Amino acid sequence: MVVLPTRSLGRNGPLVPRLGLGLMGASGTYGLPNADAERLAFLDEAYKKGERFWDTANKYGDSEELLGKWFAANPGKRQDIFLATKFGIKPNPGGKGMKGFTIDSTPEYCSECIDTSLERLGLPYVDLYYIHRLDKVTPIEKTMQAMVQLKNGGKIKYLGLSECSAESLRRAHAVHPITCVQMEYSPFCTDIESPTTQVLETARELGVAVVAYSPLGNGVLSGKIRSREDVSGPGDSRGILPWLREENIQSTVQVVDQIAEIAKTKGVTTAQLALAWLLKQGDDIFPIPGSSKIERLEENLGSLSVSLSEEEEESVRKLAKSVVRERIQTMTGYAFADTPPLQE
Repeated sequence: MVVLPTRSLGRNGPLVPRLGLGLMGASGTYGLPNADAERLAFLDEAYKKGERFWDTANKYGDSEELLGKWFAANPGKRQDIFLATKFGIKPNPGGKGMKGFTIDSTPEYCSECIDTSLERLGLPYVDLYYIHRLDKVTPIEKTMQAMVQLKNGGKIKYLGLSECSAESLRRAHAVHPITCVQMEYSPFCTDIESPTTQVLETARELGVAVVAYSPLGNGVLSGKIRSREDVSGPGDSRGILPWLREENIQSTVQVVDQIAEIAKTKGVTTAQLALAWLLKQGDDIFPIPGSSKIERLEENLGSLSVSLSEEEEESVRKLAKSVVRERIQTMTGYAFADTPPLQE
């Protein structure tokens, strides 16, 4: 059995692999999903290769249903998987793009969603439950109280937040310890390090781990995206990303090529270098690159044996700074979201 390097997820959290598996793309977003047989075979291989930290959400197409099929076929393996899912993004039927959803982090929606997720998964509990987005209307304390009830009821084990402000994290942690925050983090996106957001600083003060989503810049840092045509296929929504817009994509590709040169001198791929860069930021950083192909999974796992010098880390950081920094989450209005104070 392959055993990947592990670290504690947060100050008092469980041991999980340093590299998780993001499952959003396996159910669409970057293209049309593969057939069930192919996707289930992919999960089999991920398990065999020691990848046991799986991340999904109720928003990710049929991801929870697919996982339900896998767990039903592999009931003895459930105990080996640290499974995270999320709630808070509510589909808006008929809406498109940013009008295709609303944000709802109310206690009522929290309780409704966990039951739906567990039914889809065919499981009595999930290991980690995130508030996917904060609606900026519901005081975080109220949502946290609902999450604590779910934990006490045995439906979830650990609590997490995503795209929250430092203050919301602090207030949530005061109600119940937060195990981790899931934030966008990559050489292209270092906003959580900013003294303005103070998210990374606050998480470390509180002993909260950071789970880094989009660690490869939505696939751009894989080096495989060269033009708009590469993100214009059926089901691929990445064309709206600021660094992939028509006016920006060529400059983005030039930066990736420069990063690729550093990777080449080390005998690794661009994706491996980018993931190793994140791992170097600290043992409390857990990237969750997404993949639906075995060869990509193997490539990503190879980053665990790549080490960077201080000079290499800084070179990647300097190069990436020239990429357009605007984030989709900022455009939606829910990046680093705050919530109103609790009125007693």
